[in-house]
Amino acid sequence: MEVKVRSIDIAREHGLSTQAIRNYEEAGLIPRAQRSPSGYRDYTAAHAAGVAAYMALIPACGYPFSRRIMLAVTRGALDEALELVDQGHALLARDRDTLRTVETALKHLGADIPPEVRGTRVRYSIGELAGHLRISPATLRAWERAGVLNPQRDAHTGHRQYHAQDVRDAELAHLLRRGGQPLSTIRTVLVELRDAGSIQALKGMLAEWRSQLRLRGLAQMNGAARLFAYINAFDGPIFGPLNAPEEHRYPPT
Repeated sequence: MEVKVRSIDIAREHGLSTQAIRNYEEAGLIPRAQRSPSGYRDYTAAHAAGVAAYMALIPACGYPFSRRIMLAVTRGALDEALELVDQGHALLARDRDTLRTVETALKHLGADIPPEVRGTRVRYSIGELAGHLRISPATLRAWERAGVLNPQRDAHTGHRQYHAQDVRDAELAHLLRRGGQPLSTIRTVLVELRDAGSIQALKGMLAEWRSQLRLRGLAQMNGAARLFAYINAFDGPIFGPLNAPEEHRYPPT
């Protein structure tokens, strides 16, 4: 006979209300509870494990992803749930790659990082900017096609106009190209720089971003452990093969 768990105890453990537990049940995030003869819901350790898994997945994957994972488990679509978990890890890995790309590129700038552009002319033409950087206009057009630069156009002539931020971006792109960085990397760096607003702000943002990714990685580990515990409590032990010979546990390589 399964041990009953009070909804108030499940709720208190996570700082929730008992209504939230009922809402999770109604939404399919945890299994339907059996009803007692008097009509009360009979929650079990499986329900407690389900709520714990959901609450652990939220900081790891966000609300929409966590809901999809829990819904899949509750309806028995284990493969779908595992694929969603894999997607969460893949997104984290992609974000780590982007962070590493930007950090590496900034190191190549070193002491050559130009100051914020102040006191420059109002705008440069493509020829003037090419002369300023000692490169060809064709190179600037290639950078534009690659998404590195995004100059405005004169409303009457259609000619490119490079303003102060465009000049800064072009100078950084020129330095990074001299350092051997591909245009795809430079585009990533400049996108992040535009969001941050300045080099120093970008460096601070990258440090904060690394901290957030670290916390997200730890949260994913915790979420996966809680989810595994829930699956075992809800559906019975699923890893009996863990005690089987190793060749039965892993596919051949």
